[in-house]
Amino acid sequence: MKFVDEATLRVQAGNGGRGSASFRREKSIPFGGPDGGDGGHGGSVLLRAAEGINTLADFRINRTYRAQLGEGGSSNGCTGRSGDDLYVLVPVGTVISDLDSGEVLGDLKAAGMELKVAQGGKGGWGNTRFKSSTNRAPRQFGPGLPGEKRALALELKVIADVGLLGLPNAGKSTLIRAVSAARPRVADYPFTTLHPNLGVVYCGQHRSFVMADIPGLIEGAAEGAGLGHRFLKHLQRTGVLLHLVDIAPSDPAADPVRDARAIVAELKKFSKDLSTKPRWLVINKRDLLPDKEAETSAKDIVRRLRYKGPVHLISAATGRGTRELAEAVMNFLELRRLEQQQDERANAPVRKSHAQ
Repeated sequence: MKFVDEATLRVQAGNGGRGSASFRREKSIPFGGPDGGDGGHGGSVLLRAAEGINTLADFRINRTYRAQLGEGGSSNGCTGRSGDDLYVLVPVGTVISDLDSGEVLGDLKAAGMELKVAQGGKGGWGNTRFKSSTNRAPRQFGPGLPGEKRALALELKVIADVGLLGLPNAGKSTLIRAVSAARPRVADYPFTTLHPNLGVVYCGQHRSFVMADIPGLIEGAAEGAGLGHRFLKHLQRTGVLLHLVDIAPSDPAADPVRDARAIVAELKKFSKDLSTKPRWLVINKRDLLPDKEAETSAKDIVRRLRYKGPVHLISAATGRGTRELAEAVMNFLELRRLEQQQDERANAPVRKSHAQ
């Protein structure tokens, strides 16, 4: 199925049923009063995040969703049947906005989360509701309120712990193949990756994380050049970025340091929050150089970049250094989760116990 990460749709909640204007007609009760029942409520439209859905492609086909109408009331005080709510399944990580105002309505970050996007109309009152001491035979009834209509914009942001960053053909897809069961397309030419790929990296029992590979960035990506600019948003949920640098580019005129700086500049242009995320330098393709030359070149790249963070020299093609990299990332994520849990506990409201 084609990967689609943006879509628009229209939702229509069900209208409320009309109330009934009815009167009792019984032989034993010559002056029967009103007995009209209320109309049923219209169904609402809700979006629900579901596992197993990885794209918004379905919304390119079906763009309109309508909930069930409420039924009208009837005699003997019978209330009309309410319309069923309509649940629309979307991928985990979908951000929902109002298409007209641009207001963000919700972010479905976890499976099972729901968001009501259109409220069903209330059913109209039957004439029984209008009975009083001065109005013993009311003929008024409520027509039922219309359900909400809304135009929505859906934007999918993949849920991943680690994001791969780098120029086209830097080896991102090869790395995710080396450390996970994901099998993205790999070739000896740039832009082989056309959409994000996710892979689960296992580091032992109950120890794993999700890695995301997006199409490679080029200079000017923030202004729309290349493919990667469309998918930078998929890195916004990640906990750490792995910046892959080709230690031995095939183009003699290429400079790994200049290219790395260009990628960082594009991150800053796209999003300040994204540019401040933890970013590790991963120098790839060490198998193309002798060990000593590769280590010397890696040190030179780090020195020229004035980079102070973690550095890993690997070969994604042969797997050398990839397990050590995965283990280091796993340890970083576990420590970060532990710190977040401690912060949540520290900021949790204290419950005061009252003596009986």
